[in-house]
Amino acid sequence: MPLAAYTCLLWLLTNGLWTTQAEDPSDDGIYTRSPHRGLAPANVDFAFSLFRQLVASAPDKNMFISPVSISMALAMLSLGASGHTRTQLLQGLGFNLTEIPEAEILQGFQHLHRLLGELGTSLDMTLGNALFFDHRLELLESFSVDIKRYYESKSLATDFQDWDGASRQINKYIENKTQGKIVHVFSGVESPATLILVNYIFFKGTWAHSFDPEGTREKNFYVNETTTVLVPMMFQSSVIKYLHDSVLPCRLVQLDYMGNGTAFFILPDEGKMDTVIAALSRDTIQRWSNFLTSSWVHLYIPKVSITGDHKFRGVLAAMGISDLFTNQANFSNLAQEAQLKVSEVVHKAVLQLDEKGAEAAVSPGRTLQLVSEPLTISFNRPFLIMIFDHFTWSSLFLGKIVSPA
Repeated sequence: MPLAAYTCLLWLLTNGLWTTQAEDPSDDGIYTRSPHRGLAPANVDFAFSLFRQLVASAPDKNMFISPVSISMALAMLSLGASGHTRTQLLQGLGFNLTEIPEAEILQGFQHLHRLLGELGTSLDMTLGNALFFDHRLELLESFSVDIKRYYESKSLATDFQDWDGASRQINKYIENKTQGKIVHVFSGVESPATLILVNYIFFKGTWAHSFDPEGTREKNFYVNETTTVLVPMMFQSSVIKYLHDSVLPCRLVQLDYMGNGTAFFILPDEGKMDTVIAALSRDTIQRWSNFLTSSWVHLYIPKVSITGDHKFRGVLAAMGISDLFTNQANFSNLAQEAQLKVSEVVHKAVLQLDEKGAEAAVSPGRTLQLVSEPLTISFNRPFLIMIFDHFTWSSLFLGKIVSPA
């Protein structure tokens, strides 16, 4: 990532400013009002809050989500909400409605969705939402038009009395939308359902500097003191942005994707995973960026496909977004049905990590070799991964990888 762009990203994330004119990190010009960037601070805060809530609910398991994709899904749902339900949704996403009007929030999300869709054409990223509703309901045409216009999403009639058929319909729809990259999104349980919101995202970026495919070897990954699994481990020896944190018990590297993606791989000291997760914040990201230095590193990272499957009803309710799942819900902008409520919010995120890059990694020159020995950092035990898109200033993925097998 260009230094100027990354500095701009961190400044906005920290200060939470709504930008009317600023330097566009994609070129040298000036662009006019970009509403999606005013969403960034709240979106990142929501990302870390949601991530911590999920990790606490399953402390010994892998945890992987796409925070910005989830935020967009809930913002889309708010188009059908009214009154306290809409207010609770937007406030639950982290927005202070006395500082930023609802209309500007929704405009920002609509713009953000369009930009991420455009980025997906160059990043091999597919994301979207779909709302499945009981076929006996009559949705307002205005709602269907709005989610199609602003989010390229659809509402689909479903017979929830036939759970097997409903599951097949949902899974087939998402599989088709992602060209087979995401499958088995939903398995229903036999309980009453009226509305199910499904959010999905697939990402497989191209590294700015590739790993050497011939260097990938099967190596041990130490899940815990008693469990070890074999995983294909990618290798790169090059000049990489690296930090051994003096404040938090961890080490980290920053790797760039082609385009606008940047990945942080964070390796907590043994037994210190919870300490690092508790400290994740915009301030922590900024501090890391300030102290990252270019170092000659022997780097080992698992070659894996990381998947997160989640149903968010309980988690969102615990975070204060509870009305939409109860009889207190007001979805009068979605349908005229009395006491209409959401049955479930389903999320599936898939990330593929492999060697593919645009060019070979840059090995250190002779001068660097003379003055320093290479550092070795191997992600062969539980680690964290964060991926940001620096053009939209979005948290694409957050993950805790306990076992990559």
